[in-house]
Amino acid sequence: MHAKYKVPGGKLVVVDLEVDQQRISRAQVAGDFFLEPDEALADINNALVGLPVSSSGEDIAGAVRGALSPDVVMMGFSPEAIATVVRRALTGATGFQDYSWGFLAPEPLAPLRQMAIDQVLAEEVGAGRRGPTLRLWEWERPAVVIGSFQSLANEVDMDTAAAHGMEVVRRVSGGGAMFMELGSAITYSLYAPSELVAGMSFQDSYAFLDDWVIQALRGLGIDASYQPINDITSPSGKIGGAAQKRLGSGSVLHHVTMSYDMDGDKMVEVLRIGREKMSDKGVASANKRVDPLKAHTGLSKAEIEDHLVHTFRSLYGLNPSVITAEEHARAQTLVEEKYGTTEWLNRVP
Repeated sequence: MHAKYKVPGGKLVVVDLEVDQQRISRAQVAGDFFLEPDEALADINNALVGLPVSSSGEDIAGAVRGALSPDVVMMGFSPEAIATVVRRALTGATGFQDYSWGFLAPEPLAPLRQMAIDQVLAEEVGAGRRGPTLRLWEWERPAVVIGSFQSLANEVDMDTAAAHGMEVVRRVSGGGAMFMELGSAITYSLYAPSELVAGMSFQDSYAFLDDWVIQALRGLGIDASYQPINDITSPSGKIGGAAQKRLGSGSVLHHVTMSYDMDGDKMVEVLRIGREKMSDKGVASANKRVDPLKAHTGLSKAEIEDHLVHTFRSLYGLNPSVITAEEHARAQTLVEEKYGTTEWLNRVP
């Protein structure tokens, strides 16, 4: 069994395993990390031998940590990273390079259709009728998108949103509210088989699935980094946030919204961002906390999107794709029966 894992902000960790009678019988960890002293690598390998294949990530990390003396220095990886790559090997996880990725170019869609098409495309990948896909969003009109578990009344001032011509919709994934004025944000979705994130915790998978966009932003000279649980940040503030849904059909939906330009005053008027929510952010207001991409570069939104696509293509390859008539039809049905209903919007009043 073989797996690789690139530690977000760190180094590549590779493991080769053999299993006998449901236990690891041989283990070899490798990678471009730094480890002192050299002998610690043998200690890591020996710590893995004998572990049941059903071991949790916590069990594996604990075994590795317990085998290392206090003077061991691990740079670019950790016992938790070893646990992740071992779990990925044991569960038959795949990597980005194992797939032929399709690309859906921006197509202006109404807010409710955006919600529905996200679910449809993820389900199509899970069913094997569509290959893994990267989609860039484009908005037909402005919207506020709240997370699956957010309270509508607590998050949005509906009267103010209506006054600004903003439609309010609820998505299928968790996380916080998205304030979407036309031309103000860059949003993308990844639709992939569940095997891509096999053996990973939800938190690890966020960092793993967003690593390519961190690389892309750094390629533009932006000092971007991943901040748990689901933020993309710079030293100046939050660039964007991710949300994820793992569907029972065998796929993962992962989408990210990054601010390109923002009317912070309008956002604060529409979103009910209270003192309690902001207290752990170390700033006085949401307006100051967000760091739009436009502040970092003279590039247009379209130029930044082109750079993102180019980065993904250079790393993993991309082939043009389209949303089929059948997928659009299914999305329309979901709009009528789910996303466009009062029951769905008010599922958490």
